[in-house]
Amino acid sequence: MIRKAFLSVLALGLSAAANAEWALNMPKGITDLSLETYNIHMMIFWWCVAIGVVVFGVMIVSLIKHRKSKGVKPATFSHSTTAEVIWTVIPVVILMLIAIPVAETMVKLEDSRNPDLSIVVTAYQWKWHYKYQDEDIAFYSSLSQPSLEARRLQSGVDPSSVENYLLDVDRPVVVPRDAKVRLLITSNDVVHSWYVPDLAIKKDAIPGIVNETWFKATEVGTYRGQCTELCGKDHGYMPIVVEVVEPDAYLAWVDSRKEGAPRVASTQQ
Repeated sequence: MIRKAFLSVLALGLSAAANAEWALNMPKGITDLSLETYNIHMMIFWWCVAIGVVVFGVMIVSLIKHRKSKGVKPATFSHSTTAEVIWTVIPVVILMLIAIPVAETMVKLEDSRNPDLSIVVTAYQWKWHYKYQDEDIAFYSSLSQPSLEARRLQSGVDPSSVENYLLDVDRPVVVPRDAKVRLLITSNDVVHSWYVPDLAIKKDAIPGIVNETWFKATEVGTYRGQCTELCGKDHGYMPIVVEVVEPDAYLAWVDSRKEGAPRVASTQQ
């Protein structure tokens, strides 16, 4: 029984690995701030590794060299002022070395002043609405039709045959490369969360509250995310897709959306 259960779990893990990109670390992302966040993460990780090596190294050496079988006698002193100063000063120094770059990056993350482009993001059960403040552009972004069909029970469609299953939308967010994009994030019903790993952004969408964040993408491409706040029965079916394009391509997209704005608006009533 145990053997069968083990084999089943192993098979499930192998099949999942074949259909998903596994990563043991956070992505470096496509923005300067996402790279800064990654570097801080790695700095803290290696500090923790070094502390662990030192602490456990001292413990292991002490256990081996001061064991009873070697005739070592227990210490008779009650405390050591020098040791107490050392193990107080060293952690304070380490925390300062960590806190300073973290604080600098957090200040940058919150500085959304002077954006090149502002987008109001409104969450719904279970889709996203995007409104470009400086342009006459607004649209809903929902799960793409192939994924929508495959997710239905007894649909007859193999989900593994659908490209970007549950991670594709009918209308992606389009932004120009190297533009500072400010996001004003809120919700129309319950709490959601707008999360795109490659942008290093995860902001809650809360009814009655507008959360603010920003990014400046430096690489052209398509970047995917999801709602990461349990928001109801279709929580797993409201992905996010951001397309970063060259500035000229963005202007062409804006012109095409403006031309089709009345038609799109009429179909969404």
